Amino acid sequence: MSETRAPKGLLLVLCATGIVVTIMHTLIVPLVPVLPEILHSDAGNAYWALTATLLAAAVVTPIAGRLGDMFGKKLVLVGCLVVLTLGSTICAFADSVPVMVTGRAFQGAASGAVALGISILRDELPPQKVGAAIAMMSSSMGLGGAFGMPIAAAVADQFDWHALFWGSAALSLICLVLVIWLVPESPVRTPGRFDYVGSLGLVVALTATMVAITRGDHWGWASTEVLSLVAVAVIVFPLWGWHQMRVAEPLVDLRTSAHPQVLFTNLASVGVGFALYGTSLLFSQILMSPKASGYGVGMTMIEAGMVLAPGGFAMFFAAQIGARISAARGARVSLLWGIAVILGGYLLGVFAHDQLWQVMAINILVSIGIGIAFAATPALIMAAVPISETAAANGLNSLMRSLGTTSSSAVLSAVLAGSTVLVAGYTMPSSEAIETAMIIGFVAALIAMFFGFLVPRQSPPIAAHSPAAADKVTAPAS
Repeated sequence: MSETRAPKGLLLVLCATGIVVTIMHTLIVPLVPVLPEILHSDAGNAYWALTATLLAAAVVTPIAGRLGDMFGKKLVLVGCLVVLTLGSTICAFADSVPVMVTGRAFQGAASGAVALGISILRDELPPQKVGAAIAMMSSSMGLGGAFGMPIAAAVADQFDWHALFWGSAALSLICLVLVIWLVPESPVRTPGRFDYVGSLGLVVALTATMVAITRGDHWGWASTEVLSLVAVAVIVFPLWGWHQMRVAEPLVDLRTSAHPQVLFTNLASVGVGFALYGTSLLFSQILMSPKASGYGVGMTMIEAGMVLAPGGFAMFFAAQIGARISAARGARVSLLWGIAVILGGYLLGVFAHDQLWQVMAINILVSIGIGIAFAATPALIMAAVPISETAAANGLNSLMRSLGTTSSSAVLSAVLAGSTVLVAGYTMPSSEAIETAMIIGFVAALIAMFFGFLVPRQSPPIAAHSPAAADKVTAPAS
C-alpha cells in the first residue's frame, strides 16, 4: 500500500471524532442531580436518559461494524455522525423524559464510530504506521472522558443546560463535515446479505441484558422485571448463537469470535472496561464528598473534573507507549503490562485513597494501564481476523468494553448504595463501601489478567470461513 494514499489529517479527524463521540457519555453527568427537576419527572424515569445511551451504544456498535464491512466504513461512519448530530439537537430542545431519552439514545447509537475509525486506519495507512495510529484512536476515549466532565460541568454551571447539547450538536456537525471532506471510502468490503434475523436477536438479547444490569439496582435484583429480562436473555442468546452458526453470512462470525486470540482478548476487554468506569465513579465520589465523610476531599464537580483530567491525557500518551511495546514485544505483552499497571493502581487504592495526591496518583496510574491495554486489544483482534471482518470484529470488541463499563456501573453503584453514612444531612457511601469498591476493581483487573495470559503467544491470522464471502472481498491495491 502506498504511503501517500492516506490523506493528510486522516488520523487527526478520526481521533477528534472518537473524542467527540466519547464525550457524549459523560456530557450528562453534571445534570444527574437535577434531571428529575428539569425533565419534570421522578428520578426513576429521568435516569433513563443515562440508560438509553449505554443501551443504544451496546446494541448498535456491532451492527454498525458489520454494515461498515458490507457497505463501506466511511458511509456508516457518516451515518453515525448524522445520528449524533440529530440526537444532540433533539436533546437541545428537550423538556420531557421521552424527548431527552430519544435524543440520548441517538447519541449512544453513534458509538460505533470508534470501531469504524480503527478499521479505516487499518485499511488506509501503511503497515508500519498502523499500530501507533490505532493506539491513538483507541485511546481517544480517554481524552473524551477527560474533557467531558469538566467542560460539561462548567457549561452547565455558567449557562442554561440546553447549551451543553447545542455545543455537542456543533461539534458533531464539524466532525461530520471533516469526515466527508477528508476521510476516503475504503475499498475493502464484503458485499452480501445483511442478517436481519441475527440483528433482531442481538438487539433483543442485549436490550434485556443491559436493561437488567442498568436498572437492577433501582427495580431490585430479585424483582419480577429484572428476573423476566434475565430469562429473556438466557433464552434468546443461545437461539441467536444457533442462528449465527447456521446462516451463510452471519452478523457476527462466531467461529472467528471463538478463536482463542479473539475470544480471550474480548474477555480481557470486559475487565479493562470495568476498571475504566470504576475510576470515573469512585474518584468522582471521593473528590466531591465532604471531608467529614472520612475520605472525601470536598471539591465541586468542576474542580473534581480538573483533577481527573490528567488521567485522560496519561491514557492518551500511554497508548503510544503501548504501541511501541506491541511493535517490539507483541500486542499480548503490551496487554499484560497494561493490566499489570491497572492492578498496581487499584491495589494502591485499596490502602490509600483519602488524600488528594493519592487520588491523583491512582487515577493516573490506572489510566496509564488502560491506555496501554486498550492500544493492544484492537491490534490483537485485527491480527486474528480476515480483513473483510475488521469493522465487525472491532465493533464486537467495543461491545465487550461497553459490557465491562455497564457492569461496573451497576456493581459499584450497588456497593456504594449498600453501605452509607449520614453526613451533614446527606446520605453518602461509607469508607468501607469505597474500600470494597476498590477491591472489586482490583479483582476485575485480576480476571482481565487471567484472560490476558490465555491469549496465545503465537497465533496465525484466521482465514475467511466462507469461501463465497472471501471471493467477494474487494481489497485495496498495493
